Amino acid sequence: QVQLVESGGGLVQAGGSLRLSCAASGRTFSNYAMGWFRQAPGKEREFVAAISWLGRIPEYADSVKGRFTISRDNAKNTVYLQMNSLKPEDTAVYYCAAGSRATNYQGHYEYWGQGTQVTVSS
Repeated sequence: QVQLVESGGGLVQAGGSLRLSCAASGRTFSNYAMGWFRQAPGKEREFVAAISWLGRIPEYADSVKGRFTISRDNAKNTVYLQMNSLKPEDTAVYYCAAGSRATNYQGHYEYWGQGTQVTVSS
């Protein structure tokens, strides 16, 4: 089992920045690829970013490329999502997930956090 706890969400104005953190406990964190997903009201959960267990191969949704950066610190069992130039359409609950592959496919992720709310005002 892996337990994931997200933090760092909040309310920010358009153009601002937030840094989300996801702290993992349980099984060896460095064995897992990590991903961030988000779900806006009335919409399905969608892929945001993913990073391999070594942190060398980040992937991003087209909608966040150039604005968001995923990183991980295996010594701290934590994955981060730095979000810059935020837009109102980034408003969603953000979830981190741990799994076998760093992809945009939700089925590759076994463990999920409870989510943290990000609200971007215009």
